[in-house]
Amino acid sequence: MPHPIAMATSVSNPCPHRHGVSCGDCRMKALCLPLALELDQIEQLDRIVQRGRPFQRDEYIYRAGTEFRSVYAVRSGAVKTFAVNDQGVEQVTGFYLPGEIFGMDGIAHTHHISSAIALETSSVCEIPFNRLEELSLSLPNLQRHFFQLMSREIINDQRLVALIGKNSADERLATLLLSISSRNAQRSLSGLRFRLPMSRADIGNYLGLTVETVSRIFGRFQKQRLLKVDKKEIEILDLEGLQELANV
Repeated sequence: MPHPIAMATSVSNPCPHRHGVSCGDCRMKALCLPLALELDQIEQLDRIVQRGRPFQRDEYIYRAGTEFRSVYAVRSGAVKTFAVNDQGVEQVTGFYLPGEIFGMDGIAHTHHISSAIALETSSVCEIPFNRLEELSLSLPNLQRHFFQLMSREIINDQRLVALIGKNSADERLATLLLSISSRNAQRSLSGLRFRLPMSRADIGNYLGLTVETVSRIFGRFQKQRLLKVDKKEIEILDLEGLQELANV
């Protein structure tokens, strides 16, 4: 997904990467904040959130081995996390879209066990974990929400293991596309037309498939009239057919 940073032309059309937007005004707040927080409580959270300049494509947000200090929320763009084994082989562990939290791999350690890089120009909120812990003690709804996010991460990891271990190549790709479709819909975007932020190589790595296999499946899905594919632009033509293929 690389896009240049669009300049804000008016107050009604702000740059999506603008770091001056508070939590209360952020269009992603319904996804990464608990709905039960009051305005003054959101302001308390806003005071601990750090917002820097946008990250450019392939720029690291953090590297494996870096001291764990913060968790992160995607405000715009997309982020990939990956780990490298002892043989130097990279394994993609996740793709994160606006409103989603990442960096929790370091909670059980003193350092991050994976790396995170921007897949395109991306704006990220950094939330110091020690400050988040302190604030959670006085805001039970925030603590409960964060536990739910951690639980979701564990479930996603388990699903990935099951996906790679049992499903066919077609089922794996269909499942990923449906996941992105659903996550777009949660952001009030189209679940049927979207742009993939990751490369075919990243998709193959994540799903345990070769790049050639991923390309063949996209071609097959087009012939079956499940999708219309134009490079990274995807249009789902037969949602029910894709769901049936993915056993959803």
